[in-house]
Amino acid sequence: MEFANKEYLLLLLLIIPYIIWYVMYRKKTEPTLRMSDTFAFRYAPKSWKVKLMPLSMLLRLLVFVMIVMVLARPQTRNSWDSKTVEGIDIMLAMDVSTSMLAEDLRPNRIEAAKQVASEFIIGRPNDNIGLAIFAGESFTQCPMTTDHASLLNLLQNVRTDIAARGLIEDGTAIGMGLANAVSRLKDSKAKSKVVILLTDGSNNRGDISPSTAAEIAKSLGIRVYTIGVGTNKVAPYPMPVAGGVQYVNVPVEIDTKTLSEIASITEGDFYRATNTNELRKIYKEIDQLEKSKLNVKTFSKRYEAYQPFALVAVLALLLEILLRVTIFRRIP
Repeated sequence: MEFANKEYLLLLLLIIPYIIWYVMYRKKTEPTLRMSDTFAFRYAPKSWKVKLMPLSMLLRLLVFVMIVMVLARPQTRNSWDSKTVEGIDIMLAMDVSTSMLAEDLRPNRIEAAKQVASEFIIGRPNDNIGLAIFAGESFTQCPMTTDHASLLNLLQNVRTDIAARGLIEDGTAIGMGLANAVSRLKDSKAKSKVVILLTDGSNNRGDISPSTAAEIAKSLGIRVYTIGVGTNKVAPYPMPVAGGVQYVNVPVEIDTKTLSEIASITEGDFYRATNTNELRKIYKEIDQLEKSKLNVKTFSKRYEAYQPFALVAVLALLLEILLRVTIFRRIP
């Protein structure tokens, strides 16, 4: 909590002379009775009313303090704030071709990839992370951002049916997917720039070859970590048929040579994941990447917070008046 008018808090210093005045001169205002000898009253107990007499003074002090707090305008501060944190710029390039529906990873390749990628994003709250997807073509699903809630929402909306429905060409354009991710990192000022490229096939589409995209990444100081997902030999694939789905075994054709070459050119690493646990371990290993400084701006808003102080002041004042005209009432 902050105060918009801090200078009013200096009024609280007036409490000191008031307390001194109350202690030194209170007895002069109290009625007295002359007696020849007060020995008989020396050990007489004080009534509860006498013990509560300072309560009026304390309530008046409380009212004064609360009024000063209201004048000082207490606020809960939410505003633009710039801070420096440790982070890294990362683009995820994910294959969304129809072959990602194969169920050698549970529940299938695409859902396993999305789940592990989500865990990776959640574990790196200070990083600029974006998402590019590709099949026979490539486009950016989410540009780099620290708003990971929006990124995770867009990641969960990734489907392989965009190729099946003809929205983009089906196939595996590894070079295009990598080039798209690299284009999002080319203007980054981060010390570490990384692409994590995940695919289950071989490059068979696109106008840019994987090696050309890798050379471009190298020239921009971008490391590429490639991941080939899928079991060895064959994998069960749900083939739509009339009235349902029939599973057929399809060959697993991952171009490990090309993926290794991309990683080698950009000084990254190539990984193979034949199940979800292996994929999770790969992302954990990549998670050990070095961090670099990143400026983050957060937005919030200021809200006036005087209401509780004003309420306490009113209640304390009413209570003090009530006590003064009832329990502590004086007869002239």
